[in-house]
Amino acid sequence: MKDYAMKQDHQIIAQIISPGAHVLDLGCGNGELLSLLRREKNALVQGIELSEDQMHQCVEHGLTVLQGDIESGLIDYPDQSFDYVILNQIMQEIKEADFVISESLRVGKRVIVGFPNFAHIKARLTLLLHGKTPINEALPYYWFETPNIRFLTIRDFTDYCHKKNINIEQAYYLGRAKQVHILPNLLALNAVFVITKHPHK
Repeated sequence: MKDYAMKQDHQIIAQIISPGAHVLDLGCGNGELLSLLRREKNALVQGIELSEDQMHQCVEHGLTVLQGDIESGLIDYPDQSFDYVILNQIMQEIKEADFVISESLRVGKRVIVGFPNFAHIKARLTLLLHGKTPINEALPYYWFETPNIRFLTIRDFTDYCHKKNINIEQAYYLGRAKQVHILPNLLALNAVFVITKHPHK
């Protein structure tokens, strides 16, 4: 994803996180978001990252990050042990998405999910007019080099939450330079959701 889009979703997530919160970032990459939350919100941050190189970058910046595969579960973490669990720009890259979301909702009081919206109008037009896999700000890879194994949309995710009885507390839809407030499934490049378990679940 382009730098500006990444900064935009990081800014949204930083707004969501309450000061001093205990945060776990799954698939935290080089730790840019964790560093922001520690600096701006005085958050107690931890991360899990599969890439050894990126995990070492996090450690070099003084972050507590474990190397591991989030798809193997979060068995070492007790229920509700974090205020927030973050799944940002990782859902489209994991195989066991339902399991990872379920585990995140178990260990986190709230879960923040961010992903590129494959139903954006430019993506639709590229498929319709050119018959080719879309490449845009949110989906910048060619088909043969993309880390993405699924292409979900805003509607896919909201339907999933409804089916699984997951509560959507907040939703943010991001365009190239600002938030999108109308027809998000068509006009938003990225989405950020805050989800929780329903109280009776």
